[in-house]
Amino acid sequence: MKRACWSITLVLGLLLGSGCAREHPAAAPGALRKVVLQSDWFPQAEHGGFYQALAKGYYREAGLDVEILPGGPGATIKLNVAKGVADFGLYRSDDVIVASSRGLPLIMVAAVLQHDPEALLVHEASPVRTLGDLAGRSVIAPPSMTWIPYVQKRYGIKFDLRPLNYGLAMFLSDPDAIQQCMLTSEPFFAQQHGVRVRTVRLADSGYDPYHTIICRRELVRTSPELVRAFVAASIRGWRDYLTGDPAPAFALIRQCNPQMSAEQLVYSRAALIANELVRGDPAKGEDIGQISIERIQHQIAALGEFKIIAQPVNTASVVTRQFLPPAVR
Repeated sequence: MKRACWSITLVLGLLLGSGCAREHPAAAPGALRKVVLQSDWFPQAEHGGFYQALAKGYYREAGLDVEILPGGPGATIKLNVAKGVADFGLYRSDDVIVASSRGLPLIMVAAVLQHDPEALLVHEASPVRTLGDLAGRSVIAPPSMTWIPYVQKRYGIKFDLRPLNYGLAMFLSDPDAIQQCMLTSEPFFAQQHGVRVRTVRLADSGYDPYHTIICRRELVRTSPELVRAFVAASIRGWRDYLTGDPAPAFALIRQCNPQMSAEQLVYSRAALIANELVRGDPAKGEDIGQISIERIQHQIAALGEFKIIAQPVNTASVVTRQFLPPAVR
């Protein structure tokens, strides 16, 4: 399992040295096919299904030797996948659409999160109760986030931006502060510091992107069996992680990220379940891995309406359901 924790520098150096995309020749009988997944952050509970699949051997049973590259601030997920440095990546559906409109050959093959876990963190006494209440205020958030122009245009408001440094010190010291957060993470840290907080979900605006598994369109064309095997094993890992014993994933995550506490892992997994972020609402046809073409079409239309994308995007070029297990489709 230590291979999953190799440093990004070493792995990228080896892969980029070839100057070309990684190829996937047919594996010899009984051999495992090497697969690289570029995650969007450091190992954490929000990646639990992938680590569960790795720890319990689901990928190996599917004939895959999977390595997870950690992300972090500035991780070039879309470029790593587009260039073939990584076979798969974790990326928001709206960002995939924007990247595709700018010429990157990326396609979504499954959902990791059915609903956006991103929210705004406010102090309990804050007058901010809805997204419309942001008018004239300052928000700590990355200025490149797609939700910012959407919310401003959707509610006809303006608010100032302060750069996010991926810490909570500024928020904790200012009772009027508003900071972008993850439902599964920052509220935990605020509570650890004895600060009472609330969250306002960005999905409340009606803009609710998936968090997805992406790959190159070329990989879908040349190695469909590899894509299908990876998606199925990942969904199996997520189902086991959420409904079974998460200890194997927790152990591997902490091995790869020693700064991750057991308490935070438990909190974040519970938040994933309580907010139905991974499974979604079965009454609406949502399930682990499920991705709705109609929702993606709605996102494309919204991004066009609010001038976030300038070029039209063909739905079939950015998403496919053909690799989902039949039970999930």
